[in-house]
Amino acid sequence: MSVVSRWQRVAYEYIMVSLGVATTALAYNWFLIPNKIAGGGAGGLGTIFLHLWGFPVGMTILIYNIPLFIAVFHFLGPRFGLKSVYGAVLLGILTDVFGVITTPITADPLLAAIYGGSIGGVGIGLAMRYRGSTGGTDLAALLVNHFTGTPIGQSLLMVDTGIILLAGIVFGPELALYAFLSLFLSSKAIDLVQEGIGYNKAAYIISQKPTQIAQVVMEQLGRGVTALQGTGMFTGNERQVLFVIVTRSEIAAIKEMVRDIDPRAFVVISDVREVLGEGFKGM
Repeated sequence: MSVVSRWQRVAYEYIMVSLGVATTALAYNWFLIPNKIAGGGAGGLGTIFLHLWGFPVGMTILIYNIPLFIAVFHFLGPRFGLKSVYGAVLLGILTDVFGVITTPITADPLLAAIYGGSIGGVGIGLAMRYRGSTGGTDLAALLVNHFTGTPIGQSLLMVDTGIILLAGIVFGPELALYAFLSLFLSSKAIDLVQEGIGYNKAAYIISQKPTQIAQVVMEQLGRGVTALQGTGMFTGNERQVLFVIVTRSEIAAIKEMVRDIDPRAFVVISDVREVLGEGFKGM
């Protein structure tokens, strides 16, 4: 990769991290903060501090993240890149800027939890997809894991749950329930952006006529087919297992092709989150 193209890629990644952070900051100000929905993370803690003492949410995000970055670097080494620091700082700044220039979209806490959690999760997922982050409870979870040995996933759940329970004490149990809903939707949106929607399918085909099936699939669908070596544990017979990735619209065609060649073939079709490579998305 040339120096110019490398810098273009880096610039593009920073633009996408910035877009993801801006989306998250808008979700905070349009939905979560004005409706007192503290769905975990530094933004949730900032929401509590804002409504208790009027302390700006963005400032809380910065104060929360900077010591965590320093602590993680000191105890665990460089577990994060420059884009993660950039994302966390930018989130703090944009959250307060948008708090001044934007107005809430809804006063309904249910709508706020649904849309705030979903849009915020899309923003965080977009930043993570391009090797950035917004810091927050991810860093706290790393420290909890380091000092207690608790798995990172459980540590993250503990930290976020602790913030939501604090919000329940401050704002009441009903808003805490909305906050849990927001956290759930946010995590699903992050996974969706990271892994893709799943429009593709994987087909595993076990047949006594693997060569004929593979040939037809490659010729008529233009899809590559990989033969995996398998053994039937009941019979002990060696069999080839054909593996092929297709789109949803091609599922019916591939089933018909297999049925025409070998009606007794065993076919398994499963969802695939994301496919990178020739014939699908680029890397």
